[in-house]
Amino acid sequence: MIARQIDESYRGKRVTITGGLGFIGSTLATRLVGAGAQVTLVDCELPDSGANRFNIAPIKDQVEIIASDIASAALIEPALVRTEYLFNLAGTLSHTDSMRDPAKDLHSNCTAHLSLLDSCRKLNPAIRILYAGTRGQYGRPLRSPVDESHPLHSADANGINKTAGESYHLLYARYYGLHTCSVRLSNAYGPRHQMKHARQGVLNWFVRRVLDGDPILIYGEGTQVRDTHYVDDVVDALLMTLASDASRGEAFNLGAHPLSLASVAKLLVELNGSGAIEYRPYPPDALGVEIGDYVADCSKIKKLVGWSPRVQPKEGFLKTLEYYREHKSQYW
Repeated sequence: MIARQIDESYRGKRVTITGGLGFIGSTLATRLVGAGAQVTLVDCELPDSGANRFNIAPIKDQVEIIASDIASAALIEPALVRTEYLFNLAGTLSHTDSMRDPAKDLHSNCTAHLSLLDSCRKLNPAIRILYAGTRGQYGRPLRSPVDESHPLHSADANGINKTAGESYHLLYARYYGLHTCSVRLSNAYGPRHQMKHARQGVLNWFVRRVLDGDPILIYGEGTQVRDTHYVDDVVDALLMTLASDASRGEAFNLGAHPLSLASVAKLLVELNGSGAIEYRPYPPDALGVEIGDYVADCSKIKKLVGWSPRVQPKEGFLKTLEYYREHKSQYW
């Protein structure tokens, strides 16, 4: 019933997804095409990012692709004029990379988005916009579970820049009346994630290690907890949030299943039928951005939007393993 209601909200609608060739963007695009939406993808396809044309292979003839940075107004403004729903998922994710090059991270997660917002304000004030925030905005939690009123004191430049990008989106709701909102994602996993390095998501890197027959490497004792969610649940949350009138000017946490990293590793070894786990001391760059346990309080999105997760970890990780076994050559 929920899936049918979501599809009805977007059938025939004009939708633009920035970061549309990436993990979540391409999964969202596939869902929207299936619902009958007219979909445009914007992606600058940065090297070493999650952009992958294979992600949209089944729908490549049913979407428009604009190869552009979101700050390039001349290239993307024609699409913005006709867009009804904008899922603004562009940006970089790496905590350690953001500390090595904070200016690059600032552009990817904040200043480019300010340019995009201003184009929307001028050209299409009726547009609805969702910004992809992150649990990294909170930094090391002072309490658990973490609700949206928790102080934002990120442990790295990525979280600071994402907070600034989100703040501009919510400012444009208050000052200009745009329908903007933000969903603060936690540790998402599933098909279509980049698998070439570990800097953009530890869960899928665990998947690669176990499929390659290499030991899953865990820093510390593996007791650190992350709130995990399967990509299909993430897509449901994004679609439901932007379609909801109650989301205007709001930020929402997203999480589903708090799991220790050791428990995730053990589950993957079990589901794969083989594998090993190796524990190592934290390297200095990883220790500097480690936040400890993170569990999201998702009561706000459940109450105002009506979202709840559907996919249990065992099912989600099994689907993930099966996908990469079949399509390994496209991601390794």
